[in-house]
Amino acid sequence: MKRALLIVLFLLSVQNHWAQSRLDSFLKPADSLQKSRRNAVVVSQAALSAGILIALNQTWYADYPRTHFHTINDNAEWLQMDKAGHVFSAYHLGSLGKNAWQWSGASRKSQLWYGATTGFAFLSVVEIMDGYSAQWGASLGDVAANAAGTGLYLAQELAWKEQRIIPKFSFHTTPYASARPSVLGSNYPEQLLKDYNGQTYWLSINLHSFAKNSKIPAWLNVAVGYGAEGMITGNDELVNTVFLPESERFRQFYLSFDVDLTKIKTKSHVLKTVFEVFNTLKIPAPTLELTERGDFKFRGIYF
Repeated sequence: MKRALLIVLFLLSVQNHWAQSRLDSFLKPADSLQKSRRNAVVVSQAALSAGILIALNQTWYADYPRTHFHTINDNAEWLQMDKAGHVFSAYHLGSLGKNAWQWSGASRKSQLWYGATTGFAFLSVVEIMDGYSAQWGASLGDVAANAAGTGLYLAQELAWKEQRIIPKFSFHTTPYASARPSVLGSNYPEQLLKDYNGQTYWLSINLHSFAKNSKIPAWLNVAVGYGAEGMITGNDELVNTVFLPESERFRQFYLSFDVDLTKIKTKSHVLKTVFEVFNTLKIPAPTLELTERGDFKFRGIYF
């Protein structure tokens, strides 16, 4: 019995190692263009984008009347937190697109112009859909923020051939959502997306990249963050019209430490992929906070 059990455990370990090796080999970027991979990237991106847009149309736009294409100016709403979200989204969708084209073995030019612009292209289609909805409208401010996120990624690739400044995200729940759950979210997943009061957007700066001959750890970053609080509606004028309690709206600025997970050395392409995914999030760390009201705070751990 013991011998049989040892044999089974050995076979399971061999199978697990073989499966991991196959996955690692699959995730390894090709050295030269592989047409099968390139086709898979094109088809999967097109199918995923189309699926998301169709689902968005049915769940978001179908309940509201259509109208002629029009634009709106919402730059003053939500203390620009939504614009920071657009920068973050465009950047990381572009990063994902670039990495997918790199995996296919496509040329660097293709990686940048077809991959890194994925976020701007996708979000522009969403903006056009907004423009034909009577409930919303195409926001030129959103388009500018999308362009800024894509530009931030492309500029660093063209200037340094690496990403030294990475937009990141953190979130904590707030009491404001309970005042208007239909807009700010009635549960954690909804609040994560909708409650701007709990969102913080960061620019995480890799110190070693700017001082390569120094003894600064390659993974150590300094992060500057932006947040806002006291927002139950997009702007102050709407508070009284929807009979909501008044609240003081103010911006917050943060300084903290962070980690660039992609700078952790590993030969495993599985781990590299995992690090890429989680590198979108700011790690909890001691943080200095300054508000536009002049309040200064030290937070032992902030996320």
